[in-house]
Amino acid sequence: MIRALYANLKRPPRSATDWLADAVRAIAIVLVVLSLFTLPFTDFAVLSMSLPAVMLSRMIGLRSGLDLVTCVTVFVAAGSNVLELYRAWTGWDLVVHLACTGVLAAVALVLLDDVGVVAPTGRRRTPIVVATIAGLALSAAWEMIEWFGYRFITDAIFVTYDDTIGDMMAGGLGALIVGVVASRWRLTRDDRAAL
Repeated sequence: MIRALYANLKRPPRSATDWLADAVRAIAIVLVVLSLFTLPFTDFAVLSMSLPAVMLSRMIGLRSGLDLVTCVTVFVAAGSNVLELYRAWTGWDLVVHLACTGVLAAVALVLLDDVGVVAPTGRRRTPIVVATIAGLALSAAWEMIEWFGYRFITDAIFVTYDDTIGDMMAGGLGALIVGVVASRWRLTRDDRAAL
């Protein structure tokens, strides 16, 4: 598995979309490093949480368009927190939870399939159910992290019951949409190294 992850990571870009996704990855890495020296530690921590997702999307061999969307979405989600866009723009929080949880559910779906946690059944419903469950689990984990940050780090983090439930519903919907897409189209590249 490690060999396949490395092979996908070192695969040279073959299309404009591949180049764009790699450019977003490089920008994300540079901005996270710069934020360590220029922003409060909490902002650096939020931005750095996006790096595993932007790297993993390439390592598991997502299709180039989905790879690009994943990189942009995850980094926009983190950057929106640093720029306080969630407070400034009403509804932005729900849009980002829908999109970000959707792309992360796609990553989870590919990983779960590759490592054999979810056996391929040949049924179209499997990705819908698995992606939705993964998205809801990711949403719950994120909301717990938000609560922990609010409770033990800073009360500047916005946490209310309605916000938590709304975020989880939006995330679950995003994951459901990805599950429907995955039930009809392949999420990974044809030339990827199998995990």
